[in-house]
Amino acid sequence: MNDQKISMLERYGENFTKKEFITDPAIARDDEIKQCILTLLTPEKSALLVGKPGIGKTAIVEGLAYRIQKGLVPNALLGWDLIKINITSLLGSSVSDGQVENRVDLLVKELDARDKTILFIDETHVLVNRNTSDNGGIDFANLLKSGLDRGSIKMIGATTTEEYEQYILRDRAFLRRFQKIDVLEADKPTTVKILLGTLPKLEKQIGVKLAYTDFVKERIMKFIVEMTDEYKRVYEVASRYPDICLTILANAFTYALFDNATEVKIKHVYKAICNAKNIYEDAKRKEIARFKEEFSDLIKEENVNLDDIK
Repeated sequence: MNDQKISMLERYGENFTKKEFITDPAIARDDEIKQCILTLLTPEKSALLVGKPGIGKTAIVEGLAYRIQKGLVPNALLGWDLIKINITSLLGSSVSDGQVENRVDLLVKELDARDKTILFIDETHVLVNRNTSDNGGIDFANLLKSGLDRGSIKMIGATTTEEYEQYILRDRAFLRRFQKIDVLEADKPTTVKILLGTLPKLEKQIGVKLAYTDFVKERIMKFIVEMTDEYKRVYEVASRYPDICLTILANAFTYALFDNATEVKIKHVYKAICNAKNIYEDAKRKEIARFKEEFSDLIKEENVNLDDIK
């Protein structure tokens, strides 16, 4: 076995273009995806998504993979693979063709010999930050630069605004190989669309359905978005649209599953709101009171006493 050639992409990568997507994972991100496509079609350029945590940078990459799957990209990108690989998995060495080689070197050689492959690396700042334990002191950036220069490596990177400014801007040689694509936080109406569009995925993954008409579903999504607006949030990683809302919505499904219910009802949404960890307690108390008033019709119809629910 030790003398066989191994594939870094197969062993350590996740091929997004082979994933089963229940819905479009990048709702309302057509502009960012278009920018990614135009950059990838430009010789010797790769794309770098930059934005705050929790705003859906990875979803944009999955959205591109989804469009490649569905044939919704220019002909020049049809049939391409989009593969995510974690930097930490490339630390150390592997035996390939009987030789002990650095895994990054093996990856670069594999990409040189492989057509129609886009590499996705999240937390791209780790590539240029040799002082972090995440990369074991390996100069990933220099190992990848020659392939990026030749265009044999096409890449999409993602990093936060802070890490872009702190690390990537300092390495001008690495930076010039990328086109920066700013990813902004979705606004409220867009976040409502994202939540509604994500429902089929949640329903299939968890095996529970949200038991309401489209009109009521939209009312619930609007409430979740409004209760998590900017000034009510406890600022931690991913405490932004849409992630902060998706967490609450997913928790409502989880409470239904815990109750052995086949449908998410208003009491499960209420539980998720009462136990939300990402908004301030004083704001949450006000939102709980507003929830009881906003959904009094459903509470009465379903004959539930929310005061007994925690």
